[in-house]
Amino acid sequence: MNVIPANVYIETTGAGPNLVLLHGWGMHGAVWQPLVKKLSKHFTLHVVDLPGMGLSRPTEPYHLHILADKISEMLPANADIVGWSLGSLVAMRIALDKPDLVRRLVLVSATPSFVNKPDWGAGISPTVFSNFAQNVDADYHNTMTQFLTLQCMGAKDARPTVKLLRKKFAERPVPTSQTLNRALNILLETDLRSEVEKLRKPTLLIHGDRDTLAPVQAAHWMMQNLPMGYLRVFAGASHAPFLSHQDQFIDALVQFLEPTAA
Repeated sequence: MNVIPANVYIETTGAGPNLVLLHGWGMHGAVWQPLVKKLSKHFTLHVVDLPGMGLSRPTEPYHLHILADKISEMLPANADIVGWSLGSLVAMRIALDKPDLVRRLVLVSATPSFVNKPDWGAGISPTVFSNFAQNVDADYHNTMTQFLTLQCMGAKDARPTVKLLRKKFAERPVPTSQTLNRALNILLETDLRSEVEKLRKPTLLIHGDRDTLAPVQAAHWMMQNLPMGYLRVFAGASHAPFLSHQDQFIDALVQFLEPTAA
């Protein structure tokens, strides 16, 4: 395992085309750990800790453009990017701001707007995020473990997956309340609907049909508005299909990315 020391912490492993993995809110790169062994047989993985989370230092100011800038400075050229939840917003922002860096996108549980608006009903109430943030602030490790346990429901190996994640999460520092709240504000305030049609990269959307944080209607909307969009909906999956449906997720990823990976 080769660790790149920097303001943005990245673990690099495997061989093959470059594949960047961006995690979700309040988490860190270890959330991908259950998939690393299998994916590293196909790709050179660059597993990122978003600024202020895991082993990455916080950044000032803290908004979506800055996160995209900080991460893009560290990425290999012409990489494929997988972004989950908040990571999908960062991935889209990188592709919009610096398209030459990105070859293809895989957006997992993605939405252009997490929060409902008068003209957008494929989101959720802001209070859901606020309540979650309060719970994380009070007891980070327990709340994250509970959340990931719920997201692993339906997995054939849910118990060892949760055990591994609990161990890995305990190995890295807890985000500060300030970082958690600022990252939460990104989820609450970001609305990329007007820019989705500018994402002129082959984009695979992977979504669970039971996702309550990013309802599947958002994925269908994105599919209709992306210039080169492909959608895979996993039956029985919620907000973390890569954990609950690992084999299905890896198959979809490899099938999408490998035709030009040779």
